[in-house]
Amino acid sequence: MRIISGKFKGKKLFLPQDKNTRPLKDLVKESIFNLLEHSAQIKKKIESASVLDLFSGSGSFGLECISRGSQEVYFFENYSVAIKILKKNVQLLSQINNYKIFEKDCFDYFDSQNILDKRFDIIFMDPPYKESKINRLIENIIEKKILNKKGIIIIHRHKKDELKITEKIKILDIRNYGISKVYFGI
Repeated sequence: MRIISGKFKGKKLFLPQDKNTRPLKDLVKESIFNLLEHSAQIKKKIESASVLDLFSGSGSFGLECISRGSQEVYFFENYSVAIKILKKNVQLLSQINNYKIFEKDCFDYFDSQNILDKRFDIIFMDPPYKESKINRLIENIIEKKILNKKGIIIIHRHKKDELKITEKIKILDIRNYGISKVYFGI
């Protein structure tokens, strides 16, 4: 796994060695960024964007955003093995300071009265494929106005996943890449 483009292009990232963390494949990541940058329907400017990376794992999505010039990335991860790898990957990219790591369960965090001091242009959700509480999280994000009015939510799931995404967001596009299904919603 590597950073595909931007300031840190080609930098190889560390991956957890266990099977509890599923890394975002480079092909899927590259396809997501191509749609963000070039699709007339989805187009979102990554440069200067505020990004929320939920279920961050090794941090490859958020670090790709930083490499491409995002203003700031907030990482949420609660699995200790993945947190160690995420911190190691952040250290690889010396000189960056435009990020925050929350070592918290994002379901608990957004269910509570906690409020982030930021609104986000891009929210990326890459929960475990077996996770079924996605809609509760999306609804909390919408209710707490964490997504900017012109922002986008990207949800990474297994292509056989039959979870119906809440109607509180409008799905603009659904793409399949290998075993991945990616939703783009506003």
